[in-house]
Amino acid sequence: MSERREQILQKAIEMIADEGYGSLTMRALARVNGMKLGALQYHFRTSQEMWQALVSYVGESYRYTFGRLRNDDAPPTIREIVLFILDDDAGDAIAGDRLWPQFWAMQQVEPLISDLLVDVYAGYLATLEAALKAAGNSAPRAEALCLMSLLEGSTIFVGRGRRWEGDAGVVRDAVLAFVDSKYGEQS
Repeated sequence: MSERREQILQKAIEMIADEGYGSLTMRALARVNGMKLGALQYHFRTSQEMWQALVSYVGESYRYTFGRLRNDDAPPTIREIVLFILDDDAGDAIAGDRLWPQFWAMQQVEPLISDLLVDVYAGYLATLEAALKAAGNSAPRAEALCLMSLLEGSTIFVGRGRRWEGDAGVVRDAVLAFVDSKYGEQS
């Protein structure tokens, strides 16, 4: 992907995160990038092409950082996976704590976004489920889904710009204390 296309997609992400997904039109995206609509259409001929590129860009960001977690000689521990999801390294570059709530809403009307969420969460689920299974958990899938719900739910309540953002650190500590007390021996 060219550097310019990536810059344009970054602005699209900022628009969605700051103003909601309804604000992202080709004209608005051209305006925030300081270009005319025709110049934007050189990079993305249609809004559908722009959305496909955006979904691909976000998906690749998450797959890349999640792949780094899995590239060690030993599989990641439950605690490492939980920290990865809580800290959301991939999301730092793309305003993940503000972007994902928009994507959750948008998935109801946009199949591309729905497919992206399924893809990203399937990767998390498979890795977390494998770690729980290796730790001897009797219901690894159910517990993995419970942990994912807890972790992703924190974005809604203590993510940047949320009412209880100031409590993010103590919530993170509480989640880690729970994980350590339940899985400390295995992780």
